This record gives sequence, C-alpha cells and structure tokens, in this order.
Amino acid sequence: MKNLHDMSDEQLALSYIDGNNRAFDLLLSRNETKLYSYILFVVHDRDTADDIFQETFVKVITKLQQRKYVNSGKFSAWIMRIAHNVIMDWYREQKSDRIVDATQENDLSNIGNDHILDGNIENEYVNKQVLCDVKRLMENLPTPQREVVFMRFYQQMSFKEISEATNVSINTALGRMRYAILNLRRMAKDYNIALQLD
Repeated sequence: MKNLHDMSDEQLALSYIDGNNRAFDLLLSRNETKLYSYILFVVHDRDTADDIFQETFVKVITKLQQRKYVNSGKFSAWIMRIAHNVIMDWYREQKSDRIVDATQENDLSNIGNDHILDGNIENEYVNKQVLCDVKRLMENLPTPQREVVFMRFYQQMSFKEISEATNVSINTALGRMRYAILNLRRMAKDYNIALQLD
C-alpha cells in the first residue's frame, strides 16, 4: 500500500472515504493554511473566519462520508467551492439581519441611518484613510471581485478553477477580474499609488 505522504490530495480523500481517518488528518494539514487565508481575506474578521473555516471542514467531512466527492483531479478547488458557498451563506445571513421593517404608520424615516449602510460590501469601495499597498486596496473591492483577485494572484488558480470554485461561468469570473482591475486602478489614482498588475 502506498504511503499516505506520497498520495495526492485526491487519493487521500478517496482513502478517507474508504475509512482511513489518518488520510483526512493529512488532507487537513495540507490545505488548512491556504483555505483559512482565503476565508480570512474575504471576510476580514478572524472570529468569523474561524467559524466559516470550521463549518467548511464539517461540510467537507460530511460530503466525503456521504461519498459526494468525485475525483476530478482538483481537491483544493472542490474545498474552495465549499468554502465559497459557506461564505455566501454567511453574507446572505448578514444581509437578512439588516432588513428594516416599516413601522405601523409606514414611517420610513429610519432608513437613512448610517448603520444600515455599513454592511453593504458592494458599496464599500474606498476606505477613508490613505491606502498604502495593493493588498490594502484589494480589501476595499466588492467581495466577488476581491475573491477572484485573491484566487488568481495569491493562489494561482486558473479562471476555469475560479469559475468552478465560485459556481459562476468563466465569463463572469473574467468580468469580475476586469472590474476589480478597473476599481484598483481608480483607487490607486485617487490615492496617488503606483499600481501595476502582471
């Protein structure tokens, strides 16, 4: 039998499905740093990232035990897709917590409060303080754009892998990258920062 350390992630996943718990421990140790850094980069909060990371691995274990993993040659893209879905569920939950109900008299004056706008990631383009570097600029991109930039430049994923992980078409992934670059250039110009993406 092949040594666990010589196995690919895909082989380890299949070994775990067949009952080898040590295979999962190795899978976790190989993927936890990359996955956690991705989650933290998207959600910007360590406690939230911890929760999402744990929930992601619970879902990974469940799906493996239910034999829902098909060896497609990219285990890391498969777990990224699961993490992406957990993050999107979390964002949806956050949005629903911010729904404002009209009063009995249908007075909508309470809608102008600033705290309602705080959670809208899509509108949060530019931080009020001077941004020093590209990573700081990226933190102000809308979540889908930030996610694509992170996967492409920090994790060297192809657009095909990004589209599979985020459950969108390749064209959508490419479009998000295009808008992210446009937004990064605009923010860099606003803050007099020299920005060049390779």
